[in-house]
Amino acid sequence: MNNQELGTRNSELPRAWWFLWRLVRYGSWPWFLHLVIISTLLVLDFIPGLIGRRFFDHLPSTRPVAEAAAGAFHGLPGWLWLLVLAHALQAAAMTALVFGQMKTGVTFVQENAALLQTNMLARILDLPGARALPSSPGEAISRFRDDAEEAAGFMMGFNGLAGVACVCAVALAILLRTDAQITLLVFVPLVLVGAVVTRTQRSLQRYRRKSREATGAVTGFLGEVMGAVQAIQAGGAEACVLRRFRTLNAARQRTAMRERVFDALLGSVFWNTANLGTGAVLLLAGQSMRAGTFTVGDFVLFSYFLGLASYLTPHVGRILANYRRLGVSFERMAVLLGGAPPQSLVQHDPTYAGCEPHPPPPVEKTPADRLERLEVVDLSYRHPSGGGIEGITFSLERGTLTVITGRIGAGKTSLLRVLLGLLPSDGGRICWNGRVVDDPASFFVPPRCAYTPQVPRLFSETLRDNILLGLPEPSADLDRALYLAVLERDVAAMAHGLDTTVGPKGVRLSGGQLQRAAAARMFVRDPELLVVDDLSSSLDAETERTLWGRLFEGTSPPDPLSTPVERRNDGPGVRREGTTILAVSHRWEALRRADQIVVLKDGKIDAVGKLDELLISCEEMQRVFYTRSGCPECVPRRQDGSTA
Repeated sequence: MNNQELGTRNSELPRAWWFLWRLVRYGSWPWFLHLVIISTLLVLDFIPGLIGRRFFDHLPSTRPVAEAAAGAFHGLPGWLWLLVLAHALQAAAMTALVFGQMKTGVTFVQENAALLQTNMLARILDLPGARALPSSPGEAISRFRDDAEEAAGFMMGFNGLAGVACVCAVALAILLRTDAQITLLVFVPLVLVGAVVTRTQRSLQRYRRKSREATGAVTGFLGEVMGAVQAIQAGGAEACVLRRFRTLNAARQRTAMRERVFDALLGSVFWNTANLGTGAVLLLAGQSMRAGTFTVGDFVLFSYFLGLASYLTPHVGRILANYRRLGVSFERMAVLLGGAPPQSLVQHDPTYAGCEPHPPPPVEKTPADRLERLEVVDLSYRHPSGGGIEGITFSLERGTLTVITGRIGAGKTSLLRVLLGLLPSDGGRICWNGRVVDDPASFFVPPRCAYTPQVPRLFSETLRDNILLGLPEPSADLDRALYLAVLERDVAAMAHGLDTTVGPKGVRLSGGQLQRAAAARMFVRDPELLVVDDLSSSLDAETERTLWGRLFEGTSPPDPLSTPVERRNDGPGVRREGTTILAVSHRWEALRRADQIVVLKDGKIDAVGKLDELLISCEEMQRVFYTRSGCPECVPRRQDGSTA
């Protein structure tokens, strides 16, 4: 992140107080109750000071203190006993209020952190896949966790400051009536604290930014290592990984230490400034007591309120310093919005704190969703680092299988991702039934389209939840999806069936099971267009043959009570109407079933046709097919079709 980018971003980003005001408006009741409770708690702290002043002002000065204190309870009026009772009631009330303070504070922080995290996640999911994260996932997690929680928790510290300021205002009114000169001296350190914070603003922001970036680097590296344990072990790179981890941790330690040391120095300045002010006040109070203008009760009251005043000074400094750091947190979170207005970071949406969210309504197909013809015209995309696709033009009809094939690096996956809006196109157009698709990312979603990537991912949830992904189960045909994905036997062998927890924290599925689970996730949505990227690369030949056969020749699992003739009518020979597939593959089963094959070479279309004619006329197709298809009967052929 260079200085020019930071300057541009800072000039466009609203002030931190604007974001905070929006957060307060979102959680207004918890915030307001927390402010009232903490102010009440601090105001109740007046009672011991006032009791002490009243008590010591009524002590006779000619007797020893212990004797006078003992006699005071027998000779003074009954109001003193009322003060003692008030002190006990104050302690009980403060205990109850502390629980209320904790409840409202936690509610406000959690709701607002959830709001920030929800808005960031919603924007990430809306962006094309290649641009969703501006940095590593670990850095994004740091912004989701640390920056969001710090921004949401700032107002709790502000409430504490507001409560202390309220108490100090009342104390100021009381103390001014006692001794104006000494009272004004109490608040002189606040001016010095404000000046210190203003002078250190840039350093505060710089140390915070570097500390968060170093933390994100460590988190991201750990995430990458956890996902590549087998590759690290196979390559014997354990020592190198540990060395890199130590290097990142050392950098994180240095930046964190610098921030902590700087923070401690500021804290010492704040507290020592307050302590010097307190000492000066005590010296003046002693002189006034010697002159007879300051009573023992006044001294007790000042000593008690000085504790509050000495707390106010460093607390003001701490809040001002945290406010300066807060600008860095909002800046880092705004980067995740990927160009969206910064105001969307605090857009008010329900977070369903303390209750279950309403399930999304099922998406119903409409006549406009039906696919008759998909056209891709002159589609282009250029990777920033080179490569991509150029001038891709082809079309596919309803109920057909189109296979995109080519050597590694030919642009197959890039083509699919540009088509689906996961990568931004540099030119060309996509037409659905003759209508231009302006926003492929939002258009190619269920029920029009479903996509299975080359490396599918599962969450640490049940297999059922991984397949449905929020889809209401009553509206989904899970049995049919499992059947089409050739997954029913695997599910039956699992201890808890579909309720088996899978993913990183659950049962580790094989590569083939992972691909078929992702395929079931696609099939359960019953889309018009299926887009798959190397769907069967991890499947054995028999499972692959069964999957493609069921996909094209059967619509549902056979009824175990049906007759053999009925089963045969639902099996081979009955092509499923409306199954339109666009697949990246070099596998024999896919290629031999394809209605058309699009051969890519260096990001451009080299040839289009059926397998038999391409094996004769297209040298690139021959190279791909005879080296990668996995066909046991394949032998090299010359371009004229004769065997070599």
